[in-house]
Order: sequence, then C-alpha cells, then structure tokens
Amino acid sequence: MPVRVPPFRGVIPFFWTELRVQLHESTAIYTSMIIQVVLLVFVRILDPALLGVALVGALIFSVFALGQRVQNEAAFVRIDHKLNELYLASPLSPEGYFLGMALGVLVAYLGPIAVLAGVAEWVLRLGALSWGTLLLVAGAVWVFSSSIGYIVSTLFKDMRTIWPYASLFYNLFGVLPPVFYPLAFFPVALRPVALMMPPSAAAALVQTTIDPGWLTTDQVVLAAVALGLEAALVFLFAVYWARRTVRES
Repeated sequence: MPVRVPPFRGVIPFFWTELRVQLHESTAIYTSMIIQVVLLVFVRILDPALLGVALVGALIFSVFALGQRVQNEAAFVRIDHKLNELYLASPLSPEGYFLGMALGVLVAYLGPIAVLAGVAEWVLRLGALSWGTLLLVAGAVWVFSSSIGYIVSTLFKDMRTIWPYASLFYNLFGVLPPVFYPLAFFPVALRPVALMMPPSAAAALVQTTIDPGWLTTDQVVLAAVALGLEAALVFLFAVYWARRTVRES
C-alpha cells in the first residue's frame, strides 16, 4: 500500500533527479528542434513575410512538445524499469512524482527553446507585453501538455505502442492548427475550434500583442478563457489521476 504523504511532497528532490536523467540524453535535447527548424526553413523559402508568425508558433510548439517527453519518460520509467513503484513507495507523493518529472523535462529543454527565443527577438523585436504574454501562454501550454502526457502514459503497457501515438497526437495538434501560420488562413467556421486548442490559442494571443488587429475582442476572450480553463482542469485531473493510479496499483 502506498505511503500516505502530504500533497506535492517531494517535487523538488524528484525534479533534480529527473533533471540529471534528462541532461544525460544530450542527443534528444540537441535534436528537439528538428521539426521547428524544418518548418521555419520552408516558411522562409515559400513566404518570408510569415517568418515572424512561424517563429512564435515554433516557440509555442516547442513547449507543447514537452508533453510528449513527459509521456515517454513516465511510460519508460513505469513499463521498462518499473521504478515508479519504488519511487511511489517512498515518501514521495504521486503528484510530486508527476510534477517533479515535468519540471525536470522542462528545465532540461530550456536551452534550445532559449536559442529559438533569441532568434525570435532578433527578428521580431518583441516588446514587454508580447514577452509577458508569451511567458504566460507558454506556461499554460506546458501545464496542459505535460498533464496530458502523464495521464496518457498510464494507459499503455507497451513502449512500442506509446511512441507512435504520442508523435501523432503532439504533431497533429501542434502543427495542423494555425500555430505556424495565421489564423486567417484557417476555415472561418473552424476558427473558434482552433482558438479552443491550447497551441493555436497561445500562438494567436501572442500574435495579437504584435499586431493588435490579429484577433477580435471576442476571439481574444475565447482563446484566453479556453487556454486557462483547459490548463487548470487538465492539471487538476492529472493530480487526481496520479493519486488514483497509485491507489489501484
């Protein structure tokens, strides 16, 4: 039976554990920007005027894709090494395990994201409002994607199954909606749907601080409320799910 511990106990110690593990996977960190760079090159060649839009999208996608890293790491620890049972038998809360892992992945991959942010600043010369909005929405996207990643990781029993599904989900929702391209290119009837998807909502909110005519007031409210609610609700469910799966193990 799992040890009963205070909520979120062990977040910081497990964060440092996970960070050390992630930093040993230097190849994965160095190659984490391949999709973003390829898409940016295509945009630069096909329509240089959209490079700024694509750079913002690349930053949001980079944070969104961290959920896939959390999903693969949580599944690998549970399925291949079965270390989660050892971790959760210690005075480490289930949600502390989940959040510490997500934070470790985030910090490990901040280097490539910071380089991309430097390129975005060089090209776009973002103001304080744009940077503040970017940090807020990127944080919400990270909470959402990491929570989804951890939840989904508990549903698989085979690593060969989880990898293709993870890639499909994160690339589908991070590339097909208007993240790397303007919302105006998306079908009018589907724009509210796009603004309720965390990656495209976040990208649109940042773009509207760069170009105030990017979204209407109603669209700004829809994107902001949807992103905030989805991040909060999915995170709360991930905390609940982490505790429940421990009780059932």
